[in-house]
Amino acid sequence: MAGSNEVNINESKMAVPLNTWVLISNFKLAYTMLRRPDGTFNRNLAEFLDRKVPANANPVDGVFSFDVIIDRATGLLCRIYRQATAVPVQPSYMQLEQPLSSDVVVPVIVFFHGGSFAHSSANSAIYDTLCRRLVRNCKAVVVSVNYRRAPENRYPCAYDDGCAALKWVHSRAWLRSGKDSKAHVYLAGDSSGGNIVHNVALRAVESGAEILGNILLNPMFGGAERMESEKRLDGLDLIHDRQLAYAQGLKKAGQDIKLMFLEQATIGFYLLPNNNHFFCLMDEINNFVSC
Repeated sequence: MAGSNEVNINESKMAVPLNTWVLISNFKLAYTMLRRPDGTFNRNLAEFLDRKVPANANPVDGVFSFDVIIDRATGLLCRIYRQATAVPVQPSYMQLEQPLSSDVVVPVIVFFHGGSFAHSSANSAIYDTLCRRLVRNCKAVVVSVNYRRAPENRYPCAYDDGCAALKWVHSRAWLRSGKDSKAHVYLAGDSSGGNIVHNVALRAVESGAEILGNILLNPMFGGAERMESEKRLDGLDLIHDRQLAYAQGLKKAGQDIKLMFLEQATIGFYLLPNNNHFFCLMDEINNFVSC
């Protein structure tokens, strides 16, 4: 995040790599174009601007993926990413769901993409790439949840879908690993996905579903009025004041947390491996899920 009291657009450009700044600027422009003055949302244009990639059962850089519909009533789909250790060139569906190791613990990261609850999806190219990097870096399985988006689907659909995905993960015998033969589940998400992580974790406490930890990347929390960081930061982490308040709230509640406070970090810095923050974050996530 920014280290000064006033950070304007030109200073933000100096704080981040050019291609990251271009990515952020494109997002901001797209979001402006998609939201009409009357409050409605241009879904057709949003889908046109969002580059999608299909699942690929053939390994790419050591990772393969496949899509699974886990709730036919709602159409909820998850994209599964796994390391390609022993997958045939033309695998069958059953071979894609090969059991994990019975000796070594394999983390299962349930991931929720960002996009202000309205943009992007599990098959967006930027999130497909991020999930593949998480698999390679953490030697994990990633379950990317294609939750229902606003405004077509009202609150709390995204939270409901997150809980359904968590329940599904725990019900799959092939996602269990280690000598204790259970699913070692972590929740992760960025922006609005981080908000979903928080709410799914709260519900999991009530239902008894086990979660070993949460990974929140620039989690999006809002309020009735803008906080100071939302007024002065452009291109950097606009809502970091709310994130810090959230972290402090967790500490006061007796939760064990680790806060990564990265100077001049941008929104979405974890989407491109072109800065030290990216590699620092990946190392921290790997260490966290490997405990």
